Amino acid sequence: MMAAIRGKDTKPEVIVRRFLHRSGFRFRLHRRDLPGRPDIVLPKYRTVVEVRGCFWHRHEGCPFAYMPKSNRKFWESKLNGNRERDQRNLRELAKLGWRAIEVWECELGDDGVLERLPGMIRDRVSGD
Repeated sequence: MMAAIRGKDTKPEVIVRRFLHRSGFRFRLHRRDLPGRPDIVLPKYRTVVEVRGCFWHRHEGCPFAYMPKSNRKFWESKLNGNRERDQRNLRELAKLGWRAIEVWECELGDDGVLERLPGMIRDRVSGD
């Protein structure tokens, strides 16, 4: 079952990429030279956008971030490890001078989340 889970080109990631491209942003995908191979890299703004799945990355307070009832020990280890790795990668990106924006899967249905994204990217440059 887990073999069917994709790490790249997920539906939420494609939604964000299409929106950013329509908004005039140009970016690179999954740059191997950056910690964690971020989903979307905007070199001009020295910013990365991580599109997170709520279940896999443990979005706090989200109903999609539930803990499976079977094989609980495995899932706790797996999902907590994902979260720790995410935090480590964000710290390493910050040390290298990159800014990170996290977009959660559940937020994509909210009005205005995508529309605020360009402002967040541009504000990060002018805020220096």
